[in-house]
Amino acid sequence: MNILQINSSIQRENSHSSRIAGLVVERLRTFHPDAKVTVRDLGRDPLPPLDVAAVTALFTPTDKRTHEQMALVAKNDVLIAELQAANVLVLGVPMYNLGIPVQLKGWIDAISRAGVTFRYTEAGPEGLVKGKKVYAALARGGRYRDTALDTQAPYLKAILGFLGMIDVQFIYGEGFAMGAESVLQTEHDITAQIAALQG
Repeated sequence: MNILQINSSIQRENSHSSRIAGLVVERLRTFHPDAKVTVRDLGRDPLPPLDVAAVTALFTPTDKRTHEQMALVAKNDVLIAELQAANVLVLGVPMYNLGIPVQLKGWIDAISRAGVTFRYTEAGPEGLVKGKKVYAALARGGRYRDTALDTQAPYLKAILGFLGMIDVQFIYGEGFAMGAESVLQTEHDITAQIAALQG
């Protein structure tokens, strides 16, 4: 088994989402001790934002790309190859201003490539990244699960599904900024959710 862990917090070692994602990976390795784990930390090594140069490079035929354009595309090729090689994707997702971090959005933009990870057909779009299990570890200061303010879960389910990843499970860590009692309850909830995972 190949596990790809994507951390997107800017908090580094103080990140709740990265910690929860790591706990998910540890749990999965109890079922698959020989699993290979690749960790990409977007907080430590952020991706450049999608811009006109990147888009132009992608839409330029391969044999007509400049060296600069080839370098831009090659960086995204590495990310796509990591994803394609993985059986399991584990996302560490903090909530910033009711949304996902720009760091994670940059990764999503980088791996979303027409003709490679999705395609358009007469019946509509088809995701090409199939057969993967996704765990998304969500860390929030407040409690937003199943409310109108939770924009993360619906967006992630939609974009991952668009790319073909329809087996998505969320692990919620909520209430980290609501006092000591809330944090204790949150840690209990996280432990229970992870213990229930069946790798």
